[in-house]
Amino acid sequence: MRFWLGCTARGEMIPAVFVEPPWAEGSCQLYNAICEMQASIEARENRPVLFAEANFCERSSALDFLEFAIDRIEGLLLREGETDALTNLQRYAESVRTGLEAVDEALFRRLRGEVASGVCTGDALRRRIADLAGPATPGGGQPAEGYDALDALVNGILLEESAPENVGQPEPEMIFYQPTPARIVLEMVERMDFRPDDIFYDIGSGLGQVAILVHLLTGVQTRGVEIEPAYADYARRCAEGLNLPAVQFIRGDARTAAYANGSIFFLYTPFTGQMLDQVLERLRQVSTRQQIRLCTFGPCTPQVDGQLWLQPLDQTSLHENRLALWKSTPAPAPWGRTRTIR
Repeated sequence: MRFWLGCTARGEMIPAVFVEPPWAEGSCQLYNAICEMQASIEARENRPVLFAEANFCERSSALDFLEFAIDRIEGLLLREGETDALTNLQRYAESVRTGLEAVDEALFRRLRGEVASGVCTGDALRRRIADLAGPATPGGGQPAEGYDALDALVNGILLEESAPENVGQPEPEMIFYQPTPARIVLEMVERMDFRPDDIFYDIGSGLGQVAILVHLLTGVQTRGVEIEPAYADYARRCAEGLNLPAVQFIRGDARTAAYANGSIFFLYTPFTGQMLDQVLERLRQVSTRQQIRLCTFGPCTPQVDGQLWLQPLDQTSLHENRLALWKSTPAPAPWGRTRTIR
């Protein structure tokens, strides 16, 4: 018995063969799983609203489901072996995913062009992001690794290439790279009083999203410091592709970076322990020449809170899952003198 699952992105019909009917021994569970997934995929393919460019959030949810469904089908293929029904169902799910991703890529390509031409920056970019991805969840509303449609949108606009895969092994106190959730960057821009003459540094800048987005929203010069050459080179290409000469990436060790004229610094826990202490000492030295401000997010926040030369701007946000803001005191304490960590 043959039926048609649907069409590929090129319009080719995808045939499928029914598994044995549910009354056959041992096939009922597989049959039900295939029928359930097929119905769910068809429901998304047959929703024209998902293929409208403006409905980014709904499309993002549909793509998340399709990723889950494809993973589930692959698991069934491993367990049950290749069958026509499972193979064709997999092709169908991948085809629907490809169609939705094509809508997103057209959107990202258009927005990248608007950013590169200077049309979509500042408040215009902020409004565009809110229209497409909805309002950002406050910093404490999700766990530190909570990513959502906002991240998919921002990454799609800012990062045109696939991320590099061949990277070196980090030192023991370095944390494996995780991108900063976009909602944290938006919150930082909202809460921190950026001035035209500020120079912003993202320490452990990874693929460069934070430095690029801060510049686009505030107009200040931004720098990223990244020890992994593949990440630093990737971020530099992304900034160049968006025509952003005020965004620069420095390939080097955060413990010895110069931080020339830096006034605002950001740490999403790129390292811990003694390495973090050494970077904080570098920042303390910078603060002897001018007052600086520091933003932290993640497990580094309690360790930063032990620094006597830093004064928190908001006592209620000193938690690793919230964005914490600090300013240097007029008379910084010598290195090694810290307050008791709460």
